[in-house]
Amino acid sequence: MENQDVIIRPFDAAADTEKLSGIWLDASLRAHPFIGRPRLLEQRPLIEDEYLPKSETWVACHAGEPVGFISLLGSFIGAIFIEPNWQGQGVGRKLIAHALERKGELSLEVYTRNEQAVRFYAALGFEEVSRRDVDDFGYPFENAVLMLKG
Repeated sequence: MENQDVIIRPFDAAADTEKLSGIWLDASLRAHPFIGRPRLLEQRPLIEDEYLPKSETWVACHAGEPVGFISLLGSFIGAIFIEPNWQGQGVGRKLIAHALERKGELSLEVYTRNEQAVRFYAALGFEEVSRRDVDDFGYPFENAVLMLKG
């Protein structure tokens, strides 16, 4: 499927929260198996109760159904997750382009063990500016900080 059938709209908390946290979980299980299912399940309420409501979130939809989303804190990408069946079809690129158009520059952190994401961001022109040895929860999963200027 081509991404021209995908529209991007603002987040609607009442309609989208459960669906987007499901996309987050499915995509995280695939992209971050090193974190482990139990920890990801523990983090899911944070997605629903903290991260989504407190960020500027845009939802990619196909035929009215969410297939991915991007959450922004200023110009920082706090989250970008695509339904696994939709990965590789341009949805992520479309969400990044949408955010870059609005913000002029973007930054994010990515687990370095998520090689698919690291390649995706490099292909879009993101450049690494720093690394740290632990994630936000203090676990020993290396993160890289990346930036993209519009």
